[in-house]
Amino acid sequence: MALTSSPEQPLPVRSVSRALGDWINRLGRVWVEGQVTGIVRRPGMGTVFLTLRDPVADVSLRVTCPRAVCDAVGLALVDGARVVVWGKPSFHPGRGTLALAVVEIRPLGAGALLARLEQLKATLAAEGLFAASRKRRPPFLPAAVGLITGRASAAERDVVENARHRWPAVRIVLREVAVQGPLAVAQVIDALRELDARAEVEVIVIARGGGSLEDLLPFSDEALMRAVVAACTPVVSAIGHEQDTPLLDFVADVRASTPTDAAKRVVPDVGEQAIAVAQLRARARRVVEYRLDREERWLADTRGRPVLATPTRDVDRRADDVSALLARSRRCVRHVINVTGNDLAATRARMRALSPAATLDRGYAVVQRTVDGAVVRGPAEVAAGDGLAIRVAGGTLRATVVDG
Repeated sequence: MALTSSPEQPLPVRSVSRALGDWINRLGRVWVEGQVTGIVRRPGMGTVFLTLRDPVADVSLRVTCPRAVCDAVGLALVDGARVVVWGKPSFHPGRGTLALAVVEIRPLGAGALLARLEQLKATLAAEGLFAASRKRRPPFLPAAVGLITGRASAAERDVVENARHRWPAVRIVLREVAVQGPLAVAQVIDALRELDARAEVEVIVIARGGGSLEDLLPFSDEALMRAVVAACTPVVSAIGHEQDTPLLDFVADVRASTPTDAAKRVVPDVGEQAIAVAQLRARARRVVEYRLDREERWLADTRGRPVLATPTRDVDRRADDVSALLARSRRCVRHVINVTGNDLAATRARMRALSPAATLDRGYAVVQRTVDGAVVRGPAEVAAGDGLAIRVAGGTLRATVVDG
């Protein structure tokens, strides 16, 4: 039933607290899975207090249980342990706090944890988070290497020492976080996002030494997997030993078997690179020398050819050919001129023989009427008084017909 109130008639705290208690007490018992943290066992008290934390979200719930229930679990009930509890939510009006009153605690064994991990693995694989197509290759020589690892851990020492041994000038941007327990996932995600936001960090290594299945559970957390997928910077997973395979190995862009192997994968070895450069220089020198030798042999062969040994020989031969052709052309022209001259002389002789001038030279004359220039071939063609032009070899005479 809803409570009614107004500014003039407010409800007292006890009424609201009592109503909250009534609503919560109506809930039945439920099974809840979470991660144990903050266990408090006070001497002489029959109640144990602890916090049950959600492994994915930043949510926790206060838990109370009888000491006998905790003792029945034994050494498995420690900070960071994954458990399933059966209890009933309860509200304490006097303190205004909510707690889960637990009557049974079951630690998640390795088999149950592995089953849950396989289920999560199948889900992430179905979403394509393990696909090789989305993985990125780290740069050959990163400007800075981000390292997320435990404080003063062997994994940190392995990565830093091996990276600096391989490339002394390498820059390591270190972020020390919890690598197991209830705080590990949140701290690793925060460090990952911080390093991913830095432009100079070109690759991020998440490293941890070996441990039990429970110790490595933070590196199979779904929230961390999705944070790695969302990162813009390539991520290298270096968790545990070769046989350890947390889900981070499948999501990361590069999987290193150990922290030492991670250093080898992200930083080149300066000695190896110097040897490689020397080999490449020697190879380039051999290629250039071979090319020069080949060109020198080609040049020597070319210079040894007759056309280059005596380059003017062909010119001289062609000059002789030109002289011979020139003499031949001159002879042909002379012959043509002589033949044509003879033909011309013969033609001139024939023309001279047939010319009227030749006839006049022999004593003949040509008589023409002055009026129309017509040649007079007989006396009947003129009349008395007609003017005549008489053409002889020496010139033209004028005459008039006296008697026709």
